[in-house]
Amino acid sequence: MSDAVIDVNALQKTYRDGLLGRGRIEALKGVSLRVERGTIFGLLGPNGAGKTTLIKVLLGIVRKTGGTAALLGLEAGDRQSRRSVGYLPENHRIPRHHTANSALEYYGSLSGMSGTEIARRRPELLEMVGLGKWASSPVKKFSKGMLQRLGLAQALMHNPELLILDEPTDGVDPVGRSEMRGMLQRLKAEGKTIFINSHLLQEIELVCDRVGILVEGELRQEGLVEEITRRHETEITVAGSETGIREALALQTIISMKPLGENRFQIVLQIADQSAVDQSIDRLRSGGISIEQLVRRRETLEEAFLDIVAQAV
Repeated sequence: MSDAVIDVNALQKTYRDGLLGRGRIEALKGVSLRVERGTIFGLLGPNGAGKTTLIKVLLGIVRKTGGTAALLGLEAGDRQSRRSVGYLPENHRIPRHHTANSALEYYGSLSGMSGTEIARRRPELLEMVGLGKWASSPVKKFSKGMLQRLGLAQALMHNPELLILDEPTDGVDPVGRSEMRGMLQRLKAEGKTIFINSHLLQEIELVCDRVGILVEGELRQEGLVEEITRRHETEITVAGSETGIREALALQTIISMKPLGENRFQIVLQIADQSAVDQSIDRLRSGGISIEQLVRRRETLEEAFLDIVAQAV
């Protein structure tokens, strides 16, 4: 069986616009991505990028216009695949007359769970999300952060293989966000696959294995977090003559060369990959140049995201 829990290929979604349906809005323009089993994937993009449309296609809420989309080896929207998915929508609403206990009983029954299964599963989930002491409390007294915790618990009630979380830490305070990151990591360690849509880029950077950046319906970049945030620059502190250093680095682009004292320099090189870094080190050492420090420069995910979005304008 394939290790891809989500497999999207050339996915398209076009909405009709206007009373007569003559206008067209291309929400998804040939999006392709894979989410491997047991990983945490983050979907990023500005408002209107098509993130919510992609989630709705995966869940079968919206029909695709073209391409393919599969969930757990089945066509997206298939009832069997949906049974193995836990979903926390953005701005979810839990009827105010419920308590935490009755809300989980309600959502568990919607997932086909028996009363015995619900009674067994409910206490451990409420403890896990930090609501154990609030089990009998009405949700109308819950803060937004507490509602998000309860929303995560309802998504986990039927022990799904895949979690799709839309803005899961919205309204959660910093302590709560840290706790939720820990919960997601534990769920990943248990073998669950997690797909997150979020505007909080720092949270995505801290918890996700891979990210995709969606802009105007197109997937502009996808990969490991360290790949997307890596800049093609390396900072090296060396000791040796300036002439010898320049001769050794003749094949590389020197962005800057700052003197640090007699025969000591801090150099920033534009280097594309690790192989080029290794070659530069070998040439420096062969030229008798001592290497005191080497740092591969990185951007934050937010900086990388803004650069990618700006390029699309």
